Amino acid sequence: MKLLIADDMEGITGVVSWDHVNSTHSEYGRFRKIMTAEVNAAIAGAVKAGVEEIVVADGHSSARNIMIEELDSHARLNSGSPSPSSMVQGIEAGVDAVFLIGYHARAGTPKAILAHTWSDSRVINVWLNDRLVGEIGLNASLCGYYGAAVLLLSGDQAACAEAAEWVPGIETVAVKKASGFQAAECLPPSVSQARIREAAERAILNFRAGKGAQPLKTPAPVKITVELTTPKMADSACLLPGAVRLDGRRVEVQAADMPSAFRAFRALVELA
Repeated sequence: MKLLIADDMEGITGVVSWDHVNSTHSEYGRFRKIMTAEVNAAIAGAVKAGVEEIVVADGHSSARNIMIEELDSHARLNSGSPSPSSMVQGIEAGVDAVFLIGYHARAGTPKAILAHTWSDSRVINVWLNDRLVGEIGLNASLCGYYGAAVLLLSGDQAACAEAAEWVPGIETVAVKKASGFQAAECLPPSVSQARIREAAERAILNFRAGKGAQPLKTPAPVKITVELTTPKMADSACLLPGAVRLDGRRVEVQAADMPSAFRAFRALVELA
């Protein structure tokens, strides 16, 4: 069995500020270490459940966060940006299942740590086939196109609830309970890691038994609608071939399938 573990940083325990996830800040090194440890916990649980092959996709910012010298030797690491499948790099090579570790809720979610969708400075909202979506739904949909189910997610309680809306049957681990955008009650790392390890093992065992989450299938053609922060950003985003301006800040793209829609979304945000 081959497993992809896709990680982000805002949903790691203890993270409550942009300073914690900004590589130029002195606090970043602490949480980079905790991020690696939570990924290692997921690896340990998966290995205990019998997974033979594991690839980790570093998905935060420039994708250079995981400390490879501390990464569990059972896994390989996809690092660096941009890459074809971005936060779930490696999904296109064929995997059986996916874990999302350290994920956050979509933009505008109340009581959710650092909630945003892809870019906190450029993106206000995103819709996938007219359904409000964040990074959880976008990445789960891309994984589903390739036949891989997202079996497990860790993050704050809002991210866990969002994941359950998109992927029925998913295992979730709430490593912190947000009381605001930058305030939360956080588990000690030893506790968060133990819970992730246990949930990872359980998720794989259920998968092997034919239970739990199924691949998220998005009907084609796929429509991506993005509300940008300013009309000027929308001006730039409309340079993407096929982009349609809906109003001052919203731009829409129609694509033949989920990978094409995913690439168009990324290009649109980069242009903005």
